[in-house]
Amino acid sequence: MTEDTSIVPQAEENLESDHVDTSQKLSLSEEQTDAAESYDYPPPLDQETVLEGQDIVVEQVLDDKGEQIISEPTSPLIEIREETSEIATATFPNFLFVSSVKIMLLPDIQMITMAFSIDQTTGYLKQYFASQLKIPPDVLQVMFQGIMIEDSETLMSLGVRPHGTIQIEMFSLDLEKFPIKAIQLQPEYNMPDVITIRVQTDSDTFQEVAVEIERPTYRKPFLGGFRNRMTGVEFHNAGSQTVPKKRPDKGIEIFCRETQTVVERRKLQQTRNTTSTQMTKIGLYVSNLTDKLIQPEKYFTAAEYHQHRFNAVIVIQTYYRRWHAIKVVQKIREEKRLRLEWEAQEELRKKREKEERLRKEYERRLFPKTKEDFELLYHALELWRQEEIEHINNTLTGAERKAALCALLEKEAQLIASIGRHKLNADEENQQKAILYFLDKCAEPKRWKAFDGKITEMDTQFTLRARDLLEIYRSISMKDLPQEERLDVLLTLKHTVKEHECKLSQDIVELIDREADLMMRGVKEYNLEGLRKRICTLFLQYIKTPTFNPEVARLLKVPPDPLKLYKNINFCRGCKKYLPSIEFSMSANSRSVGRCRRCCKLDNEARRREAFLKYKLMLRNLRDAEVDYHDDAKTAFLIQQQDLQYMVESIWGCQSALSAWDDLYDLVMVRWNKYCEWSPWNTILLTKDEADAHLKLSSLEQAYEIVFIHKIKHKHILAKNYFSQIPEMASVLHKDDNQACPNEHSATNSSSPGSKM
Repeated sequence: MTEDTSIVPQAEENLESDHVDTSQKLSLSEEQTDAAESYDYPPPLDQETVLEGQDIVVEQVLDDKGEQIISEPTSPLIEIREETSEIATATFPNFLFVSSVKIMLLPDIQMITMAFSIDQTTGYLKQYFASQLKIPPDVLQVMFQGIMIEDSETLMSLGVRPHGTIQIEMFSLDLEKFPIKAIQLQPEYNMPDVITIRVQTDSDTFQEVAVEIERPTYRKPFLGGFRNRMTGVEFHNAGSQTVPKKRPDKGIEIFCRETQTVVERRKLQQTRNTTSTQMTKIGLYVSNLTDKLIQPEKYFTAAEYHQHRFNAVIVIQTYYRRWHAIKVVQKIREEKRLRLEWEAQEELRKKREKEERLRKEYERRLFPKTKEDFELLYHALELWRQEEIEHINNTLTGAERKAALCALLEKEAQLIASIGRHKLNADEENQQKAILYFLDKCAEPKRWKAFDGKITEMDTQFTLRARDLLEIYRSISMKDLPQEERLDVLLTLKHTVKEHECKLSQDIVELIDREADLMMRGVKEYNLEGLRKRICTLFLQYIKTPTFNPEVARLLKVPPDPLKLYKNINFCRGCKKYLPSIEFSMSANSRSVGRCRRCCKLDNEARRREAFLKYKLMLRNLRDAEVDYHDDAKTAFLIQQQDLQYMVESIWGCQSALSAWDDLYDLVMVRWNKYCEWSPWNTILLTKDEADAHLKLSSLEQAYEIVFIHKIKHKHILAKNYFSQIPEMASVLHKDDNQACPNEHSATNSSSPGSKM
């Protein structure tokens, strides 16, 4: 048996003299308690002996107003009892003469709990706390239960018994000069790893022994115990302080389980309720005023009872089905409302998109800037010309018709001239933008993508040189600069071109000196515009020279090395010029180079005046959609704009395969079988909404009828016959034939038609 933590521990002297095992029982009998009460106590301890090693544990609690209130001592009380009891038991032969004293310091209302011997006097307590509070002992006054205590009275005379508890109050008689201040809390005591114990080896010989504290690696279980009713001391059962020995590892995996398992079973039971009745008899009268007369009703047979329950079930089902039908109708009505709202919103969105597209197209015709804008403008001119010719042919004849056609021709010539003037203005603006874009591209740093996806940029000496030249070109191209800033820019340009001595740099320096001289003479700026344009032109030529700007060599259309001119150079039969291959637009079935892009564009403006913007947008959407699949699709990037135009016009008839919608701005090309790569023989022309619904299908045979599937397959065969003439497309076709897509031939093997989409 070992003691509970609330018991005062054994004295250090007893630890030195007696080595008691913790497994021994420690208990107090009634005879030992009576002997402790009648024991002749030794004289009081000296102050130094008691004060040595004593620690005070104080707990303060503040109320809502910030005032201190009395609180019972918490866990530090155990440490105080342990430390003070060690000092007290160092003098006494045993631990039976110690009691807990609660001192309440006023007016701060601070509770201090300490262990003192029961024969200590009140004067000793005043001396101890005077030394702790650093005030004279005469100023302190001790009070017990509202009565002042003399200094000669002991704790035992106040009624304290061993291991008992007493609460006294202590306050200062002179609060102004000697106020009682709160005692600060002591830090928590931590047991050291090694302690030194004095052991008596002989009658007058002692030896110091170093004892290592072995801290438990596990928490000991509570094994029960008992409590002394006389003293209130609790004793707990405990095992040995040794770590259980581990079983040796035999290399065999062993599983342990509890055999005495409890199987619980839950079952509801209804206990009997015994009742009794009291009847009238001889010597007992029971009133019958509250009794009720019960008459038997009509007898129900089992069949009638079940029929009654069946009818009740039918009634319940009727009401439930009515409630369920109301819920279903409400749900359908709500879905219909949401569907109608969505359709209205979609129609409104499409209407707005179409209006926005027409507005942008009108603005592009009104203020043309790009090649596509002028294509739309010429296409509109051609539509107007055809309408006018048809109107003239239907309304006029003879000489009047010829005169109207001549007037129409003159008006068409005027409109073409007006378009030409707009083109010149647009070319001038675009030329400046193209020059700046070209120079920006030369000044860009080198970029590459690392393994982790981060982009790394690096500037070389050539890119830095190109960036400096770009800044100078922007400065000299700026207008409305003050004279001083313009002279600074010219001076910077002069020092830059002087780094290389050549005919071009000499011409630039000469023009710079001329402009500076004219500016000093006060010539107006509009008279210097021609000179400044010449300076910009010559400096641009200077920038495009690889000797002065090495970075520009990789961007020039005409390479510096004459031997490279023989590579990828073709002859245009229209303009009779030798041009690089990028200047030629070739379809997938072309067998010769033909004319360059500029000649084809000029021929289109003069004759057919077609607009290819719709097909370009369709091809761009197709390639973007194929990139999103992330399956290395290549066929969509081999198809050119002319090939897509042939497919849309000749094979699919410029309309959706499902709804026959003929607005090309709303049509897209998507995969017929989404599990295979896009190709001219694996595609279908649909509207955007139809394409979204088509790509969500998991089985084409269940969504479309066999007639519709055969119709699409026929168009695929036409595309195969057309594109099989192209060598590159033929290789893709053979590859697709060798590796058939999933569900490729399931339509032909299907025996029953599916539902329509």
